[in-house]
Amino acid sequence: MPFQPRIAIVGGGPSGLALGLLLQQRGIWPTIYELRCKPTPEELAKPSGMLDLHEESGLRVMRECGLWDGFQAAVGDCSEACRVLNPQGTVLHTDEGELAYRPEIARNALTNLLLKNVSSDFVKWNHKIEAVRHIHNAATGATEIALDLGDKGTAIHDFVVGADGAWSRVRKLLTDIKPFYSGAQMMTVTLRNASTKYPHLLELNGSGTLHALGGGNGIMTHRGPQDSIRVYAVLKTPHENWTNAAGLEGRTAADVKMALLGDDKLFGKWAPPLQDLLATACDEDTKDNPNRPADILPLYMLPIGCRWGSSTGATLVGDAAHLMTPWGGEGVNMALWDSLDLARAIGEVPEVESAAAWQKALGPRVREYEEAILVRAQEKAEETLKNMNLFLSENGGQAMADMFKMFEEMATAGELPKREGDGSG
Repeated sequence: MPFQPRIAIVGGGPSGLALGLLLQQRGIWPTIYELRCKPTPEELAKPSGMLDLHEESGLRVMRECGLWDGFQAAVGDCSEACRVLNPQGTVLHTDEGELAYRPEIARNALTNLLLKNVSSDFVKWNHKIEAVRHIHNAATGATEIALDLGDKGTAIHDFVVGADGAWSRVRKLLTDIKPFYSGAQMMTVTLRNASTKYPHLLELNGSGTLHALGGGNGIMTHRGPQDSIRVYAVLKTPHENWTNAAGLEGRTAADVKMALLGDDKLFGKWAPPLQDLLATACDEDTKDNPNRPADILPLYMLPIGCRWGSSTGATLVGDAAHLMTPWGGEGVNMALWDSLDLARAIGEVPEVESAAAWQKALGPRVREYEEAILVRAQEKAEETLKNMNLFLSENGGQAMADMFKMFEEMATAGELPKREGDGSG
């Protein structure tokens, strides 16, 4: 009887779930371990970050997974329209998404779509991976991978995929490379029922995304589920622990609002409509989440071009492999693309009769997969870093507007390349 490999996917985000589904379609049944509890329908209906999926990556995976109809039904809360402003509120650029087809889907909606199609029998929620280690099986000659699950014991697998994000436990099995602070912080707040409660802010935002940039800072928004506007306040600072340095540790978004709008180096001199948008979102977010500390996170990235040595029985996908900042809209797209390529590599292994033979056949395929994803990740990470430096510059809004103008001119001349991301996905 052919050998059936024990495959673990650590992480139940979009890349882990997509990989699980793609393997299931090939008759391979992995176990997916996720730290979080299983989300409820109510949780999945809440506003979340919007993801713009790209033709060569995210959209292709939706088709490969057989989810195209479900995907199309799940989009629509945020259009592809884009506005770019400077801190004075001057509109520098508008478009309706005509430069590229990049439909927006809420992260929660994408997760829900994948969960509906992945066999629930193979998803283990509320499982924290304490450590990952190699074990040599003297009887079979295979290299087994042990997942230490704390009080839930130890799980043994023949192959483990790290889809466990920025601070991946699986990555530690392959390399000691760690993410580093990129120099920017991002606060996320949300206001719901915008059409009825704040029509003037909806008019400012538009039906899609808004990017107000300048002075090294930014206010970025997008529409979302529950008639929401999700607002991101971004600031460039050398202080990795900025919330602590600013005395904002544990404070609500409504409290943080005062620090952001009261500092002329941040948003103190921005146009009143933009200040109103940020202030209202902070207040509404605090009303919806009383006493919850503001969602402020330092943005991290892995060194561009980093590599790791091959290791029997393990590899990485998504942020675990090539974490980058959001300024190219590439994170989830690269992760989904990784999952597609890895599923194909695993599915191409011929039938064998032992774990050792299966690992031997898989090894060169995984190395080829890793080289391919790291080459393209380096290109995207370089673009993303370039965008971050441009958009968080003194005249960031103008820099973004100039980029879009270049694309428009190239489109008119019939020379439009793949559009670089604007950070909205």
